[in-house]
Amino acid sequence: MSVTVAYDLVHLLGAPRPLVWAAWTEPERFCRWFGPAWMATPLGRVTLDVRAGGAWGVTLVGDEGFEMVVGGRYREVVAPERLVFTTGAGERAASVVTVVFVAAGARTELRVREIGVGVGREGWEEFCGRLAAYLEL
Repeated sequence: MSVTVAYDLVHLLGAPRPLVWAAWTEPERFCRWFGPAWMATPLGRVTLDVRAGGAWGVTLVGDEGFEMVVGGRYREVVAPERLVFTTGAGERAASVVTVVFVAAGARTELRVREIGVGVGREGWEEFCGRLAAYLEL
């Protein structure tokens, strides 16, 4: 039995909005932070067709060849302010994720909302922490 969840996360990142947007929309940046820390996100296994209706997909690679495919479709793309995308395969989305990028001077307030059965709060907290660390490089 699946449980539908809804939650909001807010993170203040030490990078300007255009750079944070690029980290979400450019495969060579996305692969550096997306996914759990114990898995790699190879650049050649990232697809980001960042437009309404476009698909996104990532193959996460763990120890001993373990792989996990994650993806969905973009529902809304308003650069550099907002991304709305689904997770899950086929017509039925497991969850809908909304990411809002709010300029805060030289920093960016990132607001993440997930509704459905997806990564979960702890997963997105980890991803946002990895994103923050990547942006500090």
